[in-house]
Amino acid sequence: MNKNADEYIICLISVPPDQAARIAGRFVTEKLAACVQIINPIQSIYRWEGKIVEDKEALLLLKTKTTLTDGIKTLLKEIHPYEVPELIIIPVGDGYEPYLSWVDKVLL
Repeated sequence: MNKNADEYIICLISVPPDQAARIAGRFVTEKLAACVQIINPIQSIYRWEGKIVEDKEALLLLKTKTTLTDGIKTLLKEIHPYEVPELIIIPVGDGYEPYLSWVDKVLL
Protein backbone atom coordinates (compact mmCIF):
# COMPACT_ATOMS: atom_id res chain seq x y z
CA MET A 1 0.00 0.00 0.00
CA ASN A 2 1.20 3.51 -0.74
CA LYS A 3 2.04 5.34 2.45
CA ASN A 4 -0.20 8.32 1.63
CA ALA A 5 -3.00 6.59 -0.29
CA ASP A 6 -5.55 7.54 2.39
CA GLU A 7 -5.07 11.19 1.39
CA TYR A 8 -6.81 10.56 -1.94
CA ILE A 9 -10.48 10.15 -2.80
CA ILE A 10 -12.76 9.67 -5.76
CA CYS A 11 -16.00 11.67 -5.69
CA LEU A 12 -19.06 10.49 -7.59
CA ILE A 13 -21.44 13.23 -8.68
CA SER A 14 -24.44 12.75 -10.98
CA VAL A 15 -25.36 15.72 -13.17
CA PRO A 16 -27.59 16.59 -16.11
CA PRO A 17 -25.78 15.41 -19.27
CA ASP A 18 -25.86 18.85 -20.90
CA GLN A 19 -24.07 20.39 -17.89
CA ALA A 20 -21.45 17.69 -17.26
CA ALA A 21 -18.52 19.36 -19.04
CA ARG A 22 -19.21 22.75 -17.47
CA ILE A 23 -19.45 21.36 -13.95
CA ALA A 24 -16.40 19.10 -14.41
CA GLY A 25 -14.41 22.02 -15.77
CA ARG A 26 -15.16 24.16 -12.73
CA PHE A 27 -13.79 21.52 -10.35
CA VAL A 28 -10.57 21.31 -12.37
CA THR A 29 -10.29 25.10 -12.85
CA GLU A 30 -10.75 25.70 -9.11
CA LYS A 31 -8.07 23.05 -8.37
CA LEU A 32 -10.54 20.94 -6.43
CA ALA A 33 -9.93 17.96 -8.73
CA ALA A 34 -6.86 16.92 -10.67
CA CYS A 35 -8.99 15.10 -13.22
CA VAL A 36 -12.69 14.59 -13.80
CA GLN A 37 -13.96 11.79 -15.98
CA ILE A 38 -17.44 12.02 -17.44
CA ILE A 39 -19.46 8.86 -17.97
CA ASN A 40 -22.40 9.72 -20.18
CA PRO A 41 -25.11 8.60 -20.36
CA ILE A 42 -26.09 6.72 -17.26
CA GLN A 43 -29.64 5.67 -16.45
CA SER A 44 -30.74 6.63 -12.93
CA ILE A 45 -33.84 5.29 -11.20
CA TYR A 46 -34.61 6.77 -7.81
CA ARG A 47 -37.39 7.80 -5.46
CA TRP A 48 -38.05 11.56 -5.27
CA GLU A 49 -40.94 13.21 -3.47
CA GLY A 50 -42.84 9.93 -3.23
CA LYS A 51 -42.50 8.97 -6.90
CA ILE A 52 -40.20 6.66 -8.81
CA VAL A 53 -38.23 8.77 -11.27
CA GLU A 54 -36.17 7.59 -14.22
CA ASP A 55 -33.62 10.01 -15.73
CA LYS A 56 -30.70 10.11 -18.10
CA GLU A 57 -27.73 11.62 -16.29
CA ALA A 58 -23.96 11.85 -16.56
CA LEU A 59 -21.64 10.64 -13.80
CA LEU A 60 -18.58 12.66 -12.82
CA LEU A 61 -15.60 10.88 -11.27
CA LEU A 62 -13.43 13.46 -9.50
CA LYS A 63 -9.87 12.42 -8.63
CA THR A 64 -8.85 14.55 -5.68
CA LYS A 65 -7.60 14.75 -2.11
CA THR A 66 -9.38 14.37 1.21
CA THR A 67 -8.30 17.86 2.28
CA LEU A 68 -10.39 19.41 -0.52
CA THR A 69 -13.71 17.87 0.53
CA ASP A 70 -15.12 21.05 2.09
CA GLY A 71 -14.30 23.09 -1.01
CA ILE A 72 -15.91 20.45 -3.23
CA LYS A 73 -19.11 20.57 -1.18
CA THR A 74 -19.19 24.37 -1.26
CA LEU A 75 -18.70 24.57 -5.03
CA LEU A 76 -21.17 21.73 -5.60
CA LYS A 77 -23.91 23.68 -3.80
CA GLU A 78 -23.06 26.79 -5.84
CA ILE A 79 -23.02 25.28 -9.36
CA HIS A 80 -25.18 22.15 -9.29
CA PRO A 81 -28.77 22.54 -10.53
CA TYR A 82 -30.31 19.82 -8.33
CA GLU A 83 -31.97 20.61 -5.01
CA VAL A 84 -30.11 17.64 -3.47
CA PRO A 85 -27.03 16.84 -5.56
CA GLU A 86 -25.37 13.47 -5.21
CA LEU A 87 -21.89 13.43 -3.70
CA ILE A 88 -20.43 10.07 -2.73
CA ILE A 89 -16.82 10.05 -1.54
CA ILE A 90 -14.78 6.87 -1.91
CA PRO A 91 -11.36 6.63 -0.26
CA VAL A 92 -8.51 5.39 -2.41
CA GLY A 93 -6.91 2.50 -0.54
CA ASP A 94 -3.99 2.18 -2.92
CA GLY A 95 -2.81 3.69 -6.16
CA TYR A 96 0.03 3.98 -8.62
CA GLU A 97 2.65 6.23 -6.95
CA PRO A 98 3.46 8.29 -10.08
CA TYR A 99 -0.26 9.01 -10.61
CA LEU A 100 -0.77 10.06 -6.99
CA SER A 101 2.33 12.28 -7.24
CA TRP A 102 0.80 13.88 -10.35
CA VAL A 103 -2.44 14.54 -8.41
CA ASP A 104 -0.38 16.23 -5.69
CA LYS A 105 1.47 18.39 -8.21
CA VAL A 106 -1.69 19.46 -10.07
CA LEU A 107 -3.58 20.38 -6.91
CA LEU A 108 -0.85 22.60 -5.41
